[in-house]
Amino acid sequence: MQRKKIIDLTLPINNKMSGVTISPAKILDVDGWNATTLNLYSHSGTHMDAPLHFGVNAQTIDKLPTERLISEAWVVNLTEIKPKEEILISHLGVIADEFKVGQSIILHTGWSKKLGTTAYRDQLPRISVELANWLGEKKVNILGVEPPSVADVNNIDEVTEIHHILMKNDIIIVEGLCNLEQITAKKVTLIALPLKVEGGDGAPSRVIALQQ
Repeated sequence: MQRKKIIDLTLPINNKMSGVTISPAKILDVDGWNATTLNLYSHSGTHMDAPLHFGVNAQTIDKLPTERLISEAWVVNLTEIKPKEEILISHLGVIADEFKVGQSIILHTGWSKKLGTTAYRDQLPRISVELANWLGEKKVNILGVEPPSVADVNNIDEVTEIHHILMKNDIIIVEGLCNLEQITAKKVTLIALPLKVEGGDGAPSRVIALQQ
């Protein structure tokens, strides 16, 4: 039996991230063990959004059905995308015709390589209204992207509209992916597991891909 390749798509959480503070709580030499206190913004690093995030409905991160957190996902190569460019249906190529209801989509833009630069947040490629509506019509399970958002975070109207379209269509949004260049297959098994924060609007998540 051929072993599947496991690819970690998760950014490491550290003090360099906005909204993250990691500090010592216990020290081995003094207390007998090491422990840290984690202060985490709910949408830091690689994370998953819940509809509560934009008030689309009252669904919280801990109430997302677990069976939806593992799915077959298409990987779309968009590494030629330009800064701030809108991602259209046409960018999906043949995947737009081959996609089946309930599958997921991962957009490989290479944007994770810009982490630590102003471009990472301020010039990200964005989901167009056209594509957001198409994703809803096709009943996409999970949409995974490399930038910290699916839309321009500096444009409240745009970021609200795109999140509303996706969330009203029950699409799970995962943002802040990395290492997508390690995927060589067109499709993978995507596993996206958010921290089970009771009543949470979102949570940092461990995301991996299984490639045959």
